[in-house]
Amino acid sequence: MTFVALLAHAAEEGAHHGGNVQAQTFWYGAVAFLTFVALSLVTLSYRNVSNRHAHKAAAYTQKHGTPTPEAHGH
Repeated sequence: MTFVALLAHAAEEGAHHGGNVQAQTFWYGAVAFLTFVALSLVTLSYRNVSNRHAHKAAAYTQKHGTPTPEAHGH
């Protein structure tokens, strides 16, 4: 068999996927989506952390007489 015949034969066999490509690649998107959902839940868990520790900021202010460096209004 010549090289051209081998290429033609490989191209002919490669054209038949034998299944649905969308069904085979669905799990890549599903895993990516679940990963981003998990990361967003981690991000949301840090929401409002500075207000949870207001007593520590008040104690620092009383001890040092200046506001905490993080308490600048942002």
